Amino acid sequence: MNISSFFKTFYSPDKDLFRAIKNLFGYYPSNIHLFRLAFCHKAVASRLIGQLELNNERLEYLGDAVLSSVVADYLYKKYPLKDEGFLTEMRSRIVSRSNLNKLAWNMGFEKLIFKESGPRTKSKSVYGDTFEAVIGAIYIDKGYNFTRKIVIKRVIKIYLDIDEIINTETNFKSRLIEWAQKEKKDIEYQVVDEVGKDHNKQYIVNVMIDGKTVATSRDFSIKGAEKLVSEKAWLKMFGEDEESN
Repeated sequence: MNISSFFKTFYSPDKDLFRAIKNLFGYYPSNIHLFRLAFCHKAVASRLIGQLELNNERLEYLGDAVLSSVVADYLYKKYPLKDEGFLTEMRSRIVSRSNLNKLAWNMGFEKLIFKESGPRTKSKSVYGDTFEAVIGAIYIDKGYNFTRKIVIKRVIKIYLDIDEIINTETNFKSRLIEWAQKEKKDIEYQVVDEVGKDHNKQYIVNVMIDGKTVATSRDFSIKGAEKLVSEKAWLKMFGEDEESN
């Protein structure tokens, strides 16, 4: 770190955030404002500039895509003999909302979210959403290759137990369908869009209950997107206290 960066970091009003990012990801960000925005979740508060409302939703959207790509690449190389079904299932579990909620909680995101945003929220997805937003911020700040190294070295290898994830059975789609049948609700999954091309193509899927869209998610396969959107819908409708795990 040069002298200019030293004074910028340690005498900045955002010096605590600079240090937090350094402790978590091993580097001082070039654009700290990206990370201030990343920790500003809409469920807690939004920044206002004139009539423009700012929150981390756009960064979350970007981070979601980057994280899925990094995890897919990591699993492909880690398990060279496993088939597509295994890789899809594992990626879906790693980037699932419940897993990202736990991950962000274990990394200490709670203090950063509520320091940057405001009072505690009851939203269960605030942690996972914010984690994706932070990945989006790193991507904009340093690019894809740097982000890939950060996710693998500072997140997957430190905070994730891959063997435990393999042995954990979670099927939110089955839960949701069983609930809908029991409550006599009409449930439908719809592919509403496709983004990207060739091996980078992702499917955007809505889950609808009685004609109303409950949640939207994306993945590199329709099956994976349906699993992710099922979990997002389940946690949104019923919630599961990830903080207690």
